[in-house]
Amino acid sequence: MFRYETKIRLYDTDAAGILFFANQFRLVEEAYEAFLEENGIQIIDFLDKSNFIVPIVHADSDFLFPLRAGDKIEIEIDLRKKGDSSFTLAHRIFKSDRTLCGKGSTVHVCVSSKTFKKIPIPEHITKILSSI
Repeated sequence: MFRYETKIRLYDTDAAGILFFANQFRLVEEAYEAFLEENGIQIIDFLDKSNFIVPIVHADSDFLFPLRAGDKIEIEIDLRKKGDSSFTLAHRIFKSDRTLCGKGSTVHVCVSSKTFKKIPIPEHITKILSSI
């Protein structure tokens, strides 16, 4: 499991003062990028120098408890499923008191950056995924 700590910013909230629904995905993506960086993958190098990309082809989220500006949160990411060319990550968002505020998943597919056709998950990505 990978854990990432951050806090809800004012710009993350909507007119009601709670986390805007689309920003739950932004926060999860931020945690995913932190996971990659912690495992030696710098996003800019990955995008510029790799012969494959890993787009998200499906995402879902459930909103379970409101988050407000200033709330400290922890995002947990787990590997839910790994196939030959795709993997599914599960995410959970907790307030600092461990209240579960949101959960969901993202499905990622490895594709050639030239043809956009599915390819097997590269070995170094498989190794990184096995760490969670």
